[in-house]
Amino acid sequence: MSVVTYEITEEQQGVRIDKCLPEQFPQWSRTQIQDWIKEQFILVNEQPVKVKYKVQAGDVVTIDEPEPVELDVVPENLHLNIVYEDADVLVVEKPKGMVVHPSAGHPSGTLVNGLMYQVNDLSGINGVLRPGIVHRIDKDTTGLLIVAKHDESHVDLVNQLVARSVKRQYVALVHGHIPHKKGEIDAPIGRDPRERQNMAVVDDGKEAFTTFTVLEQFGEYTLVQCELDTGRTHQIRVHMQYIGHPIVGDPKYGPKKTLDIGGQALHAQTVGFVHPMTKEYMEFTSPLPEPFEALVESLREKMS
Repeated sequence: MSVVTYEITEEQQGVRIDKCLPEQFPQWSRTQIQDWIKEQFILVNEQPVKVKYKVQAGDVVTIDEPEPVELDVVPENLHLNIVYEDADVLVVEKPKGMVVHPSAGHPSGTLVNGLMYQVNDLSGINGVLRPGIVHRIDKDTTGLLIVAKHDESHVDLVNQLVARSVKRQYVALVHGHIPHKKGEIDAPIGRDPRERQNMAVVDDGKEAFTTFTVLEQFGEYTLVQCELDTGRTHQIRVHMQYIGHPIVGDPKYGPKKTLDIGGQALHAQTVGFVHPMTKEYMEFTSPLPEPFEALVESLREKMS
């Protein structure tokens, strides 16, 4: 890969190197930068430094981007719940804590590993690491995903996503009392300039539109159904935080004092789409997972 040389400016004086570089090179995450510093792929004035090193004006930073590690995707029996499957498409239920596709930090135990064990054919458009994957949900978000079994199906489903015709409804438990029955959030989302690992509502972000309906009130908490018009990274989590109602259990965008179910209380409950071959509309709904349902039930009991 390429070697990049960069000279620190006076405006960047005193900033931690692991914060400075991701701001200058947004194609690399802060975690990547930290790992490369520890592995000495990043040098300052030809010398290794600590992650917390504060850069000085005139420092010359050399980034020797390492070659990406090729990952072999090994089929694993993860007992995935495939709720629908035919020759062209399948709908699968992703459990909490499971990453959708392999990466350097998650080489196994992913949805793709499980699909490769249970499914004979998957589309190849997204390459060896993401076969059949046309959209994703976060590691700790549960619920339904559509998967393409061949390339023609994949292209059709992606086009439906681009046209915003795929129905994607989520159920979320959020902090606070929402005083109105319905709401719309139209706010652009992009990288958080203060923390590159996070997303945020920013002026120069990509268009993002979420609607929500209040399902139940539990005093300090509200159960809502959210529907995506766009599909930005962390969209519902960012939008609900933006309006002052972060999702319960969200370690990234929620408050430290929250109810704990091992991650955000967010479930991809319903997907609806036109079958890529038959052109018939199909819709699938998934019940709340047991920990989420138990949490809601406990709040109901407290209110009664």
